Amino acid sequence: MGLTFVSGIVRGPQGREAEVNFLVDSGATYTLVPYEVWMDIGLSPRRTAVFTLADGTTVERRVGECYIVLPLGEGDTPVILGEPGDTPLLGIVTLEILGLVLNPFTRTLQPMRMML
Repeated sequence: MGLTFVSGIVRGPQGREAEVNFLVDSGATYTLVPYEVWMDIGLSPRRTAVFTLADGTTVERRVGECYIVLPLGEGDTPVILGEPGDTPLLGIVTLEILGLVLNPFTRTLQPMRMML
């Protein structure tokens, strides 16, 4: 299984924005915005949550919200506000909000097939 990265723009509440190269992680619930980026674009925490990593350890992180622009969609999404050293991740909640899925065969993002 390979790694998939996608470049996107994250925008804060005052319109400041930054480009981020996200690792698409279909096992991650939330998108993670790196510390330097969320500080630069003016995001603020709304709550704190505990997350379980793939190795079973837990970490506590602040959670906020931002506007995200990806090649196939854009919109508001909850995000983990990373700490120094955290890797930018694109999680499943953001993908679902934007109507996108990760194609496991081509390792690309594509529009979700809508069903009633």
